[in-house]
Amino acid sequence: MNPPDLNIQGNRIKIMIGKLSAQDIMIREVHVTGPTDLVAAAKLKMMRCNVGGLPVVDEKRLVGIITHRDVLLAGGEALGLKVNDLMSKELYVAEPETPIKEITKVMADKGYQRIPVVENGNLVGLITQSSLIRALAGLED
Repeated sequence: MNPPDLNIQGNRIKIMIGKLSAQDIMIREVHVTGPTDLVAAAKLKMMRCNVGGLPVVDEKRLVGIITHRDVLLAGGEALGLKVNDLMSKELYVAEPETPIKEITKVMADKGYQRIPVVENGNLVGLITQSSLIRALAGLED
């Protein structure tokens, strides 16, 4: 492929990314934890599910997020706490129609690795760095 071909391909990918929204690439079956669960149980779930964080839901309503990093920074004594005591409560969330360009900008600017997707306050999906990479890899097909 010569340079003009690469430029054309790059422009096509930019156009396709511009048309994508959260609902196009979000993970729909999300592993979650509850606010009254023990931090130890959430940590074990993250390890077993091979994920770095869990949205915290009460019924289906998103109330926070807890990450493996949160647990590590809190130390061993935090394992006996409730998830509600350690979770982040101030979250950036996306809606299913939120453009991927907006989500990726927030992730890059803030260093977020996961963005919950909500509809009427209820968790409906999750955007992760991995789901973004998988979506971008699929654009070249």
